[in-house]
Amino acid sequence: MRVPPIPEFRSLTPDALDALERAVREHRRVALRRRGTEYVVVAQRLETSGRDDVLAGRLPMTGELLTFRLRDLESFAVLP
Repeated sequence: MRVPPIPEFRSLTPDALDALERAVREHRRVALRRRGTEYVVVAQRLETSGRDDVLAGRLPMTGELLTFRLRDLESFAVLP
């Protein structure tokens, strides 16, 4: 049985934003890349801050809450 690949998003398309909104509702893990560094966080909130959309996520190991401006992300994937 083949496992389908995990979709990776490189731009903020409607499908990408839908995936992030679903991840927040279901508190799913999101792997994201910003400035060459990869983070894996548990999605907590998606909000607007000024003119920017922001994803807030918790680091699973420490519980620290990090925020990421969506326009700064190089890519992201919602993990199963």
